Amino acid sequence: MAPTKAPVKSSNRSAPAPGTSLQTYQSVLYDRSIHPELFDIRERRAIEHGAYAFEAWILPGRHVMRFEFNGFCVTEHVTDQERGLPDSGVIESFLCAGERELERQFESTGIGFMTAAQTEQLGENLYHSTYDELDEMARETRSLAFRWNDEAGPCMSIIDTQRFAREVHAQSYHLIAREGLVLRTQSIFEHG
Repeated sequence: MAPTKAPVKSSNRSAPAPGTSLQTYQSVLYDRSIHPELFDIRERRAIEHGAYAFEAWILPGRHVMRFEFNGFCVTEHVTDQERGLPDSGVIESFLCAGERELERQFESTGIGFMTAAQTEQLGENLYHSTYDELDEMARETRSLAFRWNDEAGPCMSIIDTQRFAREVHAQSYHLIAREGLVLRTQSIFEHG
């Protein structure tokens, strides 16, 4: 299914909505940066390498990643919000339910972007074993991570990044106990 552009507006919520489900998660791609004051950022990491800059923000159940090269910026925002997102500069968006992919080349700027999203709803035992496995991975790799509890148990958001000469690879994981939800994304930001 091809990604579509969706209307979005700005907001400032601190945790996933009580009705969060895999049906509400979306990935939004912007051709600009987004102001950090719009978000409840719990952890952040900035990378400057050669001609590019990359920044990742982790939010409860969500994330924002920005890649800048030669004055041009691409931002990925994965969120459970259906409303209240910035709508200026939206290039494309898609719902994350199931498995989705998006690839864009910005020829005039030399930036390339690829992402894949996958969601799963797991039973309680499998959710907890997945949580433990990803928690251990996050600690071993020193990934960005934020942990909290909802009414059903432990939740966590993780961003793991690898820096290369001309690109950044980023894997994110969002685990929401209430839904048994695990959302995984793999994104590559690169320049020519």
